[in-house]
Amino acid sequence: MTLRVGILGFAHGHVATYCQQWRQNESLGINVTLGWDHDPARAAKAQADFRLARCESAEALVSSPAIDAVVIGAETSLHGELVEKAAASGKPIVLQKPIALTLAQADQIVAAVARYGVPFTLAWQMRVDPQNQRMKQWLEEGKLGRVYMLRRRHGLNTHLWPEFQNSWHVKPELNRGMWADDACHAIDFVYWLLGKPQSVMAQIATLHNPRVPDDHGLAIYRYADGTIAEVSCSFVCCAAENTTEIFGAQGSIIQNFGDVPSCNAPRPAGGIGLKWFSQEKQAWTVSDIASPPQHGQRIAAVAPELAAFLHGRRAAIATAEEGRDVLRLTLAAYRSSELGRLVNIDEVRT
Repeated sequence: MTLRVGILGFAHGHVATYCQQWRQNESLGINVTLGWDHDPARAAKAQADFRLARCESAEALVSSPAIDAVVIGAETSLHGELVEKAAASGKPIVLQKPIALTLAQADQIVAAVARYGVPFTLAWQMRVDPQNQRMKQWLEEGKLGRVYMLRRRHGLNTHLWPEFQNSWHVKPELNRGMWADDACHAIDFVYWLLGKPQSVMAQIATLHNPRVPDDHGLAIYRYADGTIAEVSCSFVCCAAENTTEIFGAQGSIIQNFGDVPSCNAPRPAGGIGLKWFSQEKQAWTVSDIASPPQHGQRIAAVAPELAAFLHGRRAAIATAEEGRDVLRLTLAAYRSSELGRLVNIDEVRT
């Protein structure tokens, strides 16, 4: 069975990758038939690239009998209203991250999904990455015993791109800033592995170009049992290696080459992507899951998972409620940086 999908907005570049993958792999059973974007140039490009029919309004797309499901890739500021429209149509929804700009918008999304009872997922790439899933498995199996500390370094080199300062990604009214736009990947990773923390202390700064906000940030999340999770992000990152470190009473996990700067840069010969150390055995175990040669392969690998979700063959990658939780963690880091103090997660309500 092939599902017909409509795309609401092509602002997020990942959506174009999904469309390409679905077109190239008929076995995934997804046919992108309709598209809409408030930006005429983006709409025209998508129409040409993916040979889809172009709708003149979001309302026309979601109400069309020519589609079975909706993928939303518009600017973050539009997510709330577009999810509301899509949910009212009764069609399954895939939403590109982050869920929204504000908690009020996130609440709107959670309420709409519940009210209309539609299948919904956020498209978090890091949750479907095989190495990340293996790390989660190791933690669930108790290989490290009590986990004391997790560190995730995450980066991009977008702020070095000459035209990035003119993109919608850096306009606060559309996307808040790059910490909200992309550090949220690492924040969701921490949340996915360890759950919801109790507090955060953060510093978020604009250091490279004043027209491109939030190019560096560091957030330290603390859990009720004392566990510490650090998120460290640079969007002026040319190259790197280490991405994840997890330390427990019975061992450690080390991951390299897990984000764009580390995956796409030249690697040392024989560089190991993922391994864990057993304190009992005093030995490393190297994972059999190889790091891809380019990070774009990780983005492309999300498309089959989304297809499986839309066909009802897998659960949501992340629910609307989880997306709202991660937004709260992201906004708490902003508030901590602004106030210069530790912030309890639950005190963030807007």
